[in-house]
Amino acid sequence: MDDTGNSAEPGEFDHGGGDSYEAPSSDVSEQSAAEGSETSAAEGAYWRENVRLLFTLMAIWFACSFGAGILFRGFLDQFMLGGYPLGFWFAQQGSIYIFIVLIFFYVVRMKQIERKYDLDD
Repeated sequence: MDDTGNSAEPGEFDHGGGDSYEAPSSDVSEQSAAEGSETSAAEGAYWRENVRLLFTLMAIWFACSFGAGILFRGFLDQFMLGGYPLGFWFAQQGSIYIFIVLIFFYVVRMKQIERKYDLDD
């Protein structure tokens, strides 16, 4: 098959109008570059704050579930909560309750962060 109608090189887009294509003016590209850097900086700050919050909350949950339920169980079992040793309570129920509280805290805090960076709905 002869493909003589296509004058574009492989990987290029054929504009269909011959050589009449004009590149956008440099003023527009400079303006969009400035807006892009502002957006990029705001997005970077947003994600840094989001990841910091996630690591903090996951560390708290790890300390409560693994630390209180397993590592410090011997020490915590000398205290009672609802008739059960505290270490046992953390291992069976406490870490789940704390996880649910952390989820609600995450939702509230993320709404504040989204408002801060003007990303709220």
